[in-house]
Amino acid sequence: MKNFYISLVLVIFMPIFGCSNDNFREATAITNVSVIHPETGLHKNQTVLFQNDQIVSVSSSVDNLPSVSEIIDGKDKFLIPGLWDMHVHLTYDDAFTESMPKLFLAHGITSVRDTGGLMEKMEPVIKKMRAPNAISPRVYFSGPLLDGKFVVYDGDLVPEIGTENSTISMAKNKVTELNDAGVDFIKIYEMVSPEIFNALSEAASIYDLPIAAHVPLSMRASIAGPAVDSMEHLRNVELDCAFNSAQLHEERLAILNSHKNGAGLTLRSSLHTAQRLPAINNFDEQKCNQTIDNLKSTIQVPTLRLNAFSMYPGYEREDWDSVLKIVPEGAKEKWIAATNDWFEQKKDQDWYGSEFARWSMTLIDRMNKRGVPIGAGTDTPIGYALPGFSLHTELEFLVEAGLEPIEAIYAATIRPAEFFSIQEEMGTIEKGKVADMVLLSKNPIENISNTRQVELVISKGKIYYPDKLMQTIN
Repeated sequence: MKNFYISLVLVIFMPIFGCSNDNFREATAITNVSVIHPETGLHKNQTVLFQNDQIVSVSSSVDNLPSVSEIIDGKDKFLIPGLWDMHVHLTYDDAFTESMPKLFLAHGITSVRDTGGLMEKMEPVIKKMRAPNAISPRVYFSGPLLDGKFVVYDGDLVPEIGTENSTISMAKNKVTELNDAGVDFIKIYEMVSPEIFNALSEAASIYDLPIAAHVPLSMRASIAGPAVDSMEHLRNVELDCAFNSAQLHEERLAILNSHKNGAGLTLRSSLHTAQRLPAINNFDEQKCNQTIDNLKSTIQVPTLRLNAFSMYPGYEREDWDSVLKIVPEGAKEKWIAATNDWFEQKKDQDWYGSEFARWSMTLIDRMNKRGVPIGAGTDTPIGYALPGFSLHTELEFLVEAGLEPIEAIYAATIRPAEFFSIQEEMGTIEKGKVADMVLLSKNPIENISNTRQVELVISKGKIYYPDKLMQTIN
């Protein structure tokens, strides 16, 4: 696992007894707590001192604690870094947009990466989430999906979150425009040609913008993957793992080049339908390992909870009724209807394809074992993913796929920070880093489902209690 060191990286200790008490009167201390470092594991009996939005010290518990504004007893509890969801869509469904920030925080998600939304809708949402004293996770955004001549998310059959880039000049101008608007990264989508893909990636490099991407249908994962910083959903990797990958790719290019009119969504879906399962059924281990080895510098955000929905549908979770109670009113009726339909027709349904589900789980295990970096994201609220809640489901899926619980925690803490090259500022509980932390009542290293056992959340140095946050939603 990338940056998963065998040698212990010790938690930084800072003696606090010699300092003036005046320095800490606005600080909060969490005492006698087990701190979980995503690289080095469990550190028992720690005192974590934080003030405003900064961790002041992490040390062995001491008796002569300086005067602070609040002391939280962490005995028999576990403190993890604030969690990230690396793949969200804040403006995809208006019913969720307003409640998303609090839903994320209530579930311990203190940072999110929005991977696609039109700027006219995104800008007011980002402004509100970044306002002083906003009750909100940190937010990083890409603006719209940068698609090709034919746009998948064009607002016709699905919400409009994509934009056309049919010429090289259009692509370069779009990246400049987005950079000037303050985006944190760009998102390249599936219908771009290789020429447009290269233009977008070159323009992003000028502004030092990280790149998230789907593998374009016109390209191979082993070629496109190394040119971006993260790949989403494992989409189109299966083609590069087939023994007849060259033939399938030629067939795909022929269809793409002959397409003159029609919706991008229909074209994309038809290619997935025609080629995904044949590629999976023609799996070649050696070719796949070569492809995977080309991706060792590219974070994979598999959204397993979405890909493997047919194997583990949310509807069949024991706690699904409690999820439905939390769904905002504008979406609740649709979610309840979908749940009822599932139980009435589930014998005949194969959501997202069970073969693709098994493939996704197996591929992530193979990728992880070969050193490909894995990140945690959900695609919420797409595919009946409740914001916040679904990130914990994704962590469970990652462990089910073969990751150790500590690796899954890494995928939702340090890995996202690495995408933005801000791992020196966040991702672990260490002196000088931002004060984003989650206090759990049970040990997530023993059982990853224990990340759900949130007692309180510290976001930007402020303390929030899940029950109180939930009372203000809807």
